[in-house]
Amino acid sequence: MYLQIDKIKVLISSICFSSVMSSCTKFVQIEPPTTSITGSTVYSNNTSAAAAVTSIYNNMMATQGLSGGINSISYLDGLEADELKNYTNDNLTLIQFYTNSLTSSSNGGSNNYFWQELYQEIYVTNAVMEGLNNSTTLSDSIKQQLYGEAEFMRAFFNFYAVNLYGDVPLVTTTNYQVNNTIKRTPSTQIYQQIISDLKDAQNKLNSSFVDYQGLSTPERIRPNKGAATALLARAYLYQQKWDSAMAQATLLINNPQYSIVNLTNVFLANSNETIWQLQPVAPGYNTYDAQYFVLTSAPGTGTNYVALGANLLNSFEPNDQRFINWVGTFIDPSSNDTFYFPYKYKVYLNPKPVTEYLMVLRLGEQYLIRAEAEANGAGNGIADAISDLNVIRTRSSLPPYSGATDQASVQTAIMHERQIELFTEWGHRWFDLKRTRSIDSVMGPPGYVCRDKGGTWSPNWELMPLPLNELEVNPNLKQNLGY
Repeated sequence: MYLQIDKIKVLISSICFSSVMSSCTKFVQIEPPTTSITGSTVYSNNTSAAAAVTSIYNNMMATQGLSGGINSISYLDGLEADELKNYTNDNLTLIQFYTNSLTSSSNGGSNNYFWQELYQEIYVTNAVMEGLNNSTTLSDSIKQQLYGEAEFMRAFFNFYAVNLYGDVPLVTTTNYQVNNTIKRTPSTQIYQQIISDLKDAQNKLNSSFVDYQGLSTPERIRPNKGAATALLARAYLYQQKWDSAMAQATLLINNPQYSIVNLTNVFLANSNETIWQLQPVAPGYNTYDAQYFVLTSAPGTGTNYVALGANLLNSFEPNDQRFINWVGTFIDPSSNDTFYFPYKYKVYLNPKPVTEYLMVLRLGEQYLIRAEAEANGAGNGIADAISDLNVIRTRSSLPPYSGATDQASVQTAIMHERQIELFTEWGHRWFDLKRTRSIDSVMGPPGYVCRDKGGTWSPNWELMPLPLNELEVNPNLKQNLGY
């Protein structure tokens, strides 16, 4: 794979320490080693080994890439789906995502919106796992915890790679001679690796939330056994392994560490609904989501590029408190036009102290995973699915589900609830439309202009194109259909 990853030197010194906001010190609390993550000395003691793993989380939050900002999965896949409406005429990236018109030569020929970050992070996790395996000086408990964190993260990155691109290279080594000529692996095998990594991570990770020293902490910012369980439940759901998805979600729902909380508190730092969050590391920010979603002027001006789309807005039921709590309003004083924006994260000014962390995994999703599994025959079936669905509806001050109780009707209700509950969170809507084969009903018939978006819809656009520069240097990689 062309990333020349033998030459990538992800220095631990890039981790934020003294140069970032004070809250970041809670995240790392350790001095950076002077070598790269591939150096054996990094894994000679617990502190520097923990710093190598911490660099993964820091990299995710320090850059406006995969997890935040206008190049994030939440932002760009929100445009690809029907969650966000683009208002800019001069940002080609946003226009192409919104009109579903990406090409392999987008972004100056590289089209590395997600690809490069995903595979650089996979390289880092592989390097960490190799370093930990080769170490003979780390304490057993720290070595086990850190290895489990790296396995979880590799599964996390592979999950997004396979759902964005389809069949992708399965990279499990740092050997550049192997990686630079690697072929695409069938999605079923990618999922096998994801599930294998997560099951092993479950066995290694601490049940409690721990810091880099392995000590209990109120900070929910390092993956624990619950994080591996949550992603495993999702992976089983996507593979339609209903009984397994239900079983994993149930482990979390029955765990007193996690609970459904008031809508106003869901996205606060370390809320009880949190299974895993990323702590801010960039000075002046809680989250990039708030910085780029909250409208302070009409969309299309300044850095305000998008607002919520009509399809999402029209999907809210009357009196749904998620509309009150998670949707913001901006009235343009020059035109008196009203625009709505994602308001799950509210702190967009220079914050002191930090009060919001970026949510990655939360309990609300697990209720919906279990409901969908039950609607498809797991457990006691439809009755239990409706019961789980009503947990989410009750939290939103909506009446219990009272529709038809056949499988198709309940499944439709669950997907509606996912649309409202998980909007602009990590591409859930885009992935749901694809995996349930309902994307054409939203985008419009193939060959016709995408509804409300412009661009001509083709089922080929469900998958992103592989970057042109990757294809040019690795003839073993093949492009997705239609590009």
